[in-house]
Amino acid sequence: MAKDYYKALGVGRDATKEEVKKAYKRLAKKYHPDLNKEDGSAEKFKEINEAAAVLGDDQKRQHYDQFGTADFSGFQGGAGGFDFSDFMRGTQGFGFDFDSIFDSFFGGASMFGGGRRGRGSRRGSDLIYELEIELKEAASGADKHITIPKMERCEECNGKGVKSDSDIITCPDCNGSGAVRHTRRTPFGMFQTVTTCSTCHGEGTTIKNPCRQCHGTGVVERTKKIKIEIPPGVDDGTRLRIAGEGEAGEKGGPSGDLFVRVHIKPSKVFERQGDDIYMEMPISFAAAALGSEIEVPTIDGKAKMKIPSGTQSNTIFKLRGKGIPNLRGYGTGDQKVRVIIDVPKSLSKKQKELLEEFDKSSRQSSKGIFDKIKESF
Repeated sequence: MAKDYYKALGVGRDATKEEVKKAYKRLAKKYHPDLNKEDGSAEKFKEINEAAAVLGDDQKRQHYDQFGTADFSGFQGGAGGFDFSDFMRGTQGFGFDFDSIFDSFFGGASMFGGGRRGRGSRRGSDLIYELEIELKEAASGADKHITIPKMERCEECNGKGVKSDSDIITCPDCNGSGAVRHTRRTPFGMFQTVTTCSTCHGEGTTIKNPCRQCHGTGVVERTKKIKIEIPPGVDDGTRLRIAGEGEAGEKGGPSGDLFVRVHIKPSKVFERQGDDIYMEMPISFAAAALGSEIEVPTIDGKAKMKIPSGTQSNTIFKLRGKGIPNLRGYGTGDQKVRVIIDVPKSLSKKQKELLEEFDKSSRQSSKGIFDKIKESF
């Protein structure tokens, strides 16, 4: 039974040579044995190669259309079947070689890798620095100075890696293509593979006389002191970006960025919750019972706070606007003060007498209340 080459490539009988070429590119990428390990992919790949070799050649296609067979000179390899080496020769008349059909898929490289990248600049790497600050600095903002080792642009060659452009020459091993081609024999015939040139690493050029300072990289390692501006309101884990302060790019490429991750030291007095801060303030029994005005520590100094008479332990008071400024400018948080009545662990004789007298008078004034409680039982 005659083979239907048009069906094999999925094109109509009136398909142009360009349409046949596009169909082959798509199917060859899908069924190539090095890319598709499914059963039958090798046979399918052989079938589309045979179809492309026939329909891509005007003379063979005319013969096939007229007689419905490809049994003519050029396909006599093996047992009257398909000879892949003849196909490789036939595709030259098709307007492309086996390697070039994959250029559009791999940016100028073959399906097996390689391909010229060009001697282009490379962006430098980003850096991350862990910075620890006090809670007060997080609230008010601060300027910090850090010192980091990093790659800087070579001043000797201005980042080019060479003193003169004439020192950049075409790679002698790949002749500027950036790739080296190899031919290998497989059960399906001769295959051409492409690998990245190991001499120029795919750039297509090499340096004849590299810069003595940076050895052709365009960058040297130095230690740099950098000023970091901490904005008011940063929280633990906030990441600040300092553009262009990462590592310098090779061959004159742009520098990366520096990212500073902020960590806030735990405070012995305050606990932060969002933009609010919390603290516990011990007060005397007398201050709680009689009322008083006390001094309370805050992030930016001290503040006076009124304690009304009869205040109970664990009562929370609010100092409005004494918290952390919002990082995005949405106002300032508050300071919440929990008062804890401080019970003395030791008393003088006079203090005991006064407290006993106070307790006695308190019981007399509360007698009516106790009697009511007893009556309820």
